[in-house]
Amino acid sequence: MSVDWPRDILGCALNVGTVLLAAPLFEGVLRKVTARIQSRQGPPLRQPYYDLLKLLGKEDIESGELPAMQRFASRLSLAAVLAVACMVPMGFGASMGGAADAILLGYLLVLCGICTLLGGLAAGSTYSLVGISREMMTMISLEPLLAIALMIGAIHARTFSLDAIFVGSVYGTGGPPASGVIMFGVMLLSFQAFVGRVPFDIAEAETEIMEGPLVEYSGPKLALFKYARMVKLVAYSGIFVGLFVPWGSSLGFPWAPIIFWAKVLALVLAVTLVAATHARYRIDQAVRYFAGMLGVSLVAVVLASLGM
Repeated sequence: MSVDWPRDILGCALNVGTVLLAAPLFEGVLRKVTARIQSRQGPPLRQPYYDLLKLLGKEDIESGELPAMQRFASRLSLAAVLAVACMVPMGFGASMGGAADAILLGYLLVLCGICTLLGGLAAGSTYSLVGISREMMTMISLEPLLAIALMIGAIHARTFSLDAIFVGSVYGTGGPPASGVIMFGVMLLSFQAFVGRVPFDIAEAETEIMEGPLVEYSGPKLALFKYARMVKLVAYSGIFVGLFVPWGSSLGFPWAPIIFWAKVLALVLAVTLVAATHARYRIDQAVRYFAGMLGVSLVAVVLASLGM
C-alpha cells in the first residue's frame, strides 16, 4: 500500500490542531448544558480554556514517590490520544488510516488508560490507589467492547485497515446486518463509560475519593491529564461516527466537516443529558453492566462471522 507521507503529515497536523482547539469547547458545552439542566447559570463556554491556561501557568509542584513517572504518564496520556486523532476521521478523513490498522488503534486507546494507572501508582496516595483499582477493573470490563466493535467492522470490511473500517463497515455492504445493529446499541449504551462521564466516572468520584488517580496532581501535569480527557471525548466520538454513522463524510469540504462536527455535538449533548440526570454507579454495578454488554457483543461477533 502506497502512503503519501507529505499529505498524511499535513492531515495529522490538521486533525491534531482541530481536536486541540475543539476539545475544550465541547467541554464548555457540556458544563454549560449541565448547569442549565440543573437550573444554574453555569460557566462561560470558554472557561475550560482558562482552566487549562491557569494550570499550565502554575508552579510544577511534584509530590509522591515517583515524580519522573508522573511527568512521563501525563505527557504520554495526551500524546497517545492525539495519535488516535491522527487515525480517526475528524471531518477531514483519517490521515493515517491507510498506514494504521484497528489493532494499533486499540493499543493506543488502552495506553491512554494505562497512563492513568501509572500516574495514580506514582502518586502513592491511598485515594489514588483506590482510584487506579477502579480504573483497572473498568478497563478490563470495558475495553473488550471497543475491540469487538472494531473486529466486527474488520470482518465485514475483510481488512483491518482503518480506511476501510471507518466507512460504516459495521453495517456491511448489503444493508444493516443484525450484528451491526446489535453493536450499535452496545456502543451507544456504553459510550458514557468510554469517555469517563457520570454515571461511570467511578475512578475519579470527586465526592468519594477526591479525583482518584489524579488527587496528588497539580499545575502543568494536571493540565495535561485534563486536556487528554477532553480530547478523549472528541476522539471516541470520531470513532463512533466512523463506525456507525459515517454518512455525509464523502460530500467534501465544507459539508463533510460541518456534518461530522454536528454529529459530535449531538453525542456530547447526549453524554451531558445522561450525566446530568443519573447518579454515579458503584464499581460492582458498573462491572455487572459491562458484563451484560460484553455478552450481547459476543452474540454480535458470532452473527458477524456467519455473515449476518
